[in-house]
Amino acid sequence: MDADRGGRTGNEKKLSWPGVTNGPIADHDAEDVPAAIPRTGADHPVRPDAAIPDGAMPDAATPDAAPPTPDTASGAFAPRPAGGMAALPFPYQVVAALALSVLGLLACAHISMIFLHVAPSNTLTKQHGDVVDRWVYPEFEQNWKLFAPNPLQQNISVHVRAELADNGADGSSITHWMNLSRDDGEAIRGNPLPSHVDQNELRRAWDFFTGSHDDENRPNGLRGELSERYIRRIVMLRLDEHGYGGKVERIQVRSVVRAVGAPPWSDEKISTEPKYRELPWWTVTPSDLPGTDPADQEPQARRADR
Repeated sequence: MDADRGGRTGNEKKLSWPGVTNGPIADHDAEDVPAAIPRTGADHPVRPDAAIPDGAMPDAATPDAAPPTPDTASGAFAPRPAGGMAALPFPYQVVAALALSVLGLLACAHISMIFLHVAPSNTLTKQHGDVVDRWVYPEFEQNWKLFAPNPLQQNISVHVRAELADNGADGSSITHWMNLSRDDGEAIRGNPLPSHVDQNELRRAWDFFTGSHDDENRPNGLRGELSERYIRRIVMLRLDEHGYGGKVERIQVRSVVRAVGAPPWSDEKISTEPKYRELPWWTVTPSDLPGTDPADQEPQARRADR
């Protein structure tokens, strides 16, 4: 059967790889190698007078060819240059390490202050409460109104009117009531990126004032006096934006509170009548005006009070 198919007799063995023999390959004569590709190696050295055809690259074994580098010969890649801080000179590495350390310490101190501010009263807050308050207020104040079980159900507007030294543009020494909260609402409405000042400055200032004054508008300590100066300065900035034609001598602020009405599907009866809270007239001092030198505010304020 084998002889019929492959031409082999029964004594012949079938090769595992056809066409491959175990015997040595006979060395070819030099004449069988084309002259354009000279044989190289220990058995066939290159003759100096061997001609290289035009356009052919010299072989690596020629004397003029540069020997391969150890990395290229071994196949290993050269090490990649260092990146990040390691690529900087040593003095710059020291400066960068110190800057990162200072930033880390400041971050830890800030987190600690915020934690003490929101934590219940304890020994540390009793001993160092003033330091914590100076760090937190007013930029980093924390509150939990987002999670309040009873959210605000009132619309609060802050109004102001001014008494001018000479007659204003409308011929009256006292201006009409201006709704500052409405100005903020118009600046926010339709704005995809509203200003933080328009959203929170006046609202938080009024919350600060009402939280630090009693029902008779008397301040409760130093925070009450600070909130009053804050309101007066904001009002003077807003009046300056409105551009009234006379010098402002006195200002009066009031709030208008209206309850949010019940939805149409509810049977709840809620009064939406406005409730007013008018503050007394305040005499404008130089410290209430923008752009006043703080060193001159205190003497000028004393003269204005007299």
